Amino acid sequence: MIRDLSYADCSPDAYNEYAPGDENNAVRRANLRLYLRAMSHRRSNTLLVMEAPGYRGCRLTGVPVTSRKVLLEGVPALRMFGREAGYRNVDDAGFERVYGEQSATIVWNALSALAAAPMIWNTFPFHPHIAGQPLSNRKPRADEIKLGAVFLARALSIWDFERIIAVGNVACDTLQDLGLECQKVRHPAHGGKRDFIAGLAALLSAGA
Repeated sequence: MIRDLSYADCSPDAYNEYAPGDENNAVRRANLRLYLRAMSHRRSNTLLVMEAPGYRGCRLTGVPVTSRKVLLEGVPALRMFGREAGYRNVDDAGFERVYGEQSATIVWNALSALAAAPMIWNTFPFHPHIAGQPLSNRKPRADEIKLGAVFLARALSIWDFERIIAVGNVACDTLQDLGLECQKVRHPAHGGKRDFIAGLAALLSAGA
């Protein structure tokens, strides 16, 4: 899975944070590998599908909806992440001052409060940005969602989930196009924090 991610072709206005030939990307591949192993050990029955990496989160860490702050400081309530667990930071040129991400903070705080650790994946696993502006985010295009659906389907073939929760319309539409049943909550960005937390609380049982 990670090898295939690394060799996927992206358009010039999307960044493959796992691509070979870059030491920082090698660290991100290692971070993702640690995360997937941790999720396998936990045997979570729930998959939380987000939209795409943001420049303050997965673009830098390699782990879906996980900022440098979350990755390095960890999520104590869930016994996840942290330097002591082997997760590593990289200092990409131009991103030196980026540390936290609002969506990552909201998601992991909500999961901590619910004592739930579902596996998280992105509809489009690479960072879509405005052309020439790597420190920006944009919605993935139809062709990118189609590419991402291949990896989403692969993840679903590897892990067995009893429940799939789509975060936002892009994730929900993609899952439905794949013929998969899902429940939907609002994306936490753009004023959606309260609805996201309430929706997640209604769907997730403790220990998921």
